[in-house]
Amino acid sequence: MKRVYNFSPGPCVLPQEVITSLADELPEFDDSGMSLIEMSHRGEHFTAIHEQTIALLRELTAVPDDFHILLLQGGATLQFAMAPMNLAIGDQPGAYITAGTWGNKAFTDAKKLGQAYQAWTGEPSGFTTMPTKGDLQLQPNTRFIHSATNETIHGVRFANFEDFGVPQVLDMSSEYLTRPIPWEHVDVVYGGAQKSLGPAGVCVVFVRDSVVEQAPDLPAYLSYANHVKGNSLANTPPVFSIWAMNKTLTWMKQQGGVAAMERRSVSRAAMLYAAIDQSDGFYSNPVDPTYRSLTNIVFRLPSEELEKAFVAQAAKEDLVNLKGHRSVGGIRASVYNALPDEAVTKLVDFMNNFAARDS
Repeated sequence: MKRVYNFSPGPCVLPQEVITSLADELPEFDDSGMSLIEMSHRGEHFTAIHEQTIALLRELTAVPDDFHILLLQGGATLQFAMAPMNLAIGDQPGAYITAGTWGNKAFTDAKKLGQAYQAWTGEPSGFTTMPTKGDLQLQPNTRFIHSATNETIHGVRFANFEDFGVPQVLDMSSEYLTRPIPWEHVDVVYGGAQKSLGPAGVCVVFVRDSVVEQAPDLPAYLSYANHVKGNSLANTPPVFSIWAMNKTLTWMKQQGGVAAMERRSVSRAAMLYAAIDQSDGFYSNPVDPTYRSLTNIVFRLPSEELEKAFVAQAAKEDLVNLKGHRSVGGIRASVYNALPDEAVTKLVDFMNNFAARDS
């Protein structure tokens, strides 16, 4: 079976052994006479997978005991509204860092609910940097600070996590389990699974006890407390997505967990940025080097014609999904946890050869 090198920003590449295992087990699960996706989500088979998935997440992320782990539908996008709704206490506003498209989308939704403001935006720079604590303009009585820790479209991320003085809400969709989570600084962490954890369909939400205890009365699906009470089974869960994520988390644990994923992420990003920086200007990356993403490496070529040729010729070498987001153009290589190291090596070789031939 042919497998291309998939640099897609999401849905993500999955480990080959996970794909194979799902294919083998899909027709009939555990000699039951039916597929897991046909079974009751409250039956013994899925219950075991559900509990094991939560246990794997708790182990791999080293999450403190005062956090609940929720497996929800709606992706990260639903959390743009759900998080501020659950965190609302009186007239305390939420502060938003908008360092790219996704932080901006989160702020746009939260603003519709009231009590949300921008504490900092990277828009004047073209979303090429991240703020430090001294850059933020915080209002008195701020309830939380929200940020997307890694912006997939613009290729910019927080290099380090700071204590901003108020609890943080982090969208970590595109770098989930690629580096440790700063639990001491956060009240809520969320992210869609489709970048590094599995297929689309499930969103992993970590929420602190105190948030659940103080949350207002909300419609059932929008309430963290309701999902905590139902152990993420308040309605029928995305069974297949959780099952696939379970296998991916198991694979990740076998590879050495978050520490191993972080080492690989740093190493592979360094190879790609070296190819960009050593190309005598043929390739260029607009991001402040301090804040360059390790999972979404963006770059431009001297012309759009060369960029189109780059994407087309790369595809002939089985290097696919390298076209940049339509809003910014250019090239984007998304290097998530399950992407084989050889994919990056092959891309770097292609970049060097392409530059030598066309510069």
